[in-house]
Amino acid sequence: MKLKYLLPIAFIALFFSCSTDDDDNTTIVNEVEGLELIQTIVNGNETIELYNEKGLFETGYNMISLRIKDNTTDSYIEDATLSWMPMMQMPTMEHSSPKSTISKALGKDTVYEGFIIYQMTNTDGSGWSLTLNYNIDGTDYSVTETISVMQYENQNTATFMGSDGTNYILALIEPKDPSIAVNEMKVGLFKMENMMTFPVVEDYTIALDPRMPGMGNHTSPNNTDLTYNNADNFYYADLSLTMTGYWKLNLKLMNTNDDVLKGEDVTDENEASSLYLELEF
Repeated sequence: MKLKYLLPIAFIALFFSCSTDDDDNTTIVNEVEGLELIQTIVNGNETIELYNEKGLFETGYNMISLRIKDNTTDSYIEDATLSWMPMMQMPTMEHSSPKSTISKALGKDTVYEGFIIYQMTNTDGSGWSLTLNYNIDGTDYSVTETISVMQYENQNTATFMGSDGTNYILALIEPKDPSIAVNEMKVGLFKMENMMTFPVVEDYTIALDPRMPGMGNHTSPNNTDLTYNNADNFYYADLSLTMTGYWKLNLKLMNTNDDVLKGEDVTDENEASSLYLELEF
């Protein structure tokens, strides 16, 4: 009789032991691993977290990851929709900047992402604010917060007026980690339609002539001009870097009729184009 009752008790003990082991082995996934927190913005019952690889905003192209935490449940929202509006406050005016839509990060449940291109800043990083609009379960929310945007050490973005009277913004995206090789170069090209709207410029050509001013202004072989890719709305080229140091990426912007809108050829008499970006590694 004792054995009859001992067997079920032993089975139950084994079941709960296995269940406990399974619970202990549950893996908690950190969906922002490898990213640094830039800033948190508290809005009532929600906290918006902003991340990127450096943990700060800089002039030029910024890829940004976002999460929304429900402060009541201490859990992250998986099904929100978001939009944003960066704004630069100047003494007599204000303007926005080129930006993408915000979408769910590939393979992530709680992370959303998009890019903003800050074309300028003040010397102390001040002047910018960021408005975030989001919808959770059919309810709209909005919050605006001051942000700091630091000046990048080299010229990774250029703002200029073309010969067609249009204001353009050009931003370097790749290479982020240049090497002595033929690197993939990637840039974004936008025009200022008005102070708040900066659409992508499609199907132009950007001639590329990289030079090393500190080394006799020599160039490099196997470069190609930047051409538009309609799959992601950016421009791509091969950029050949033959040694470490400071490189000036001389550029010349041409429209679909091959009219030169900005920039000049580099010659013995003209050491640099008026349109350029910079790399140093």
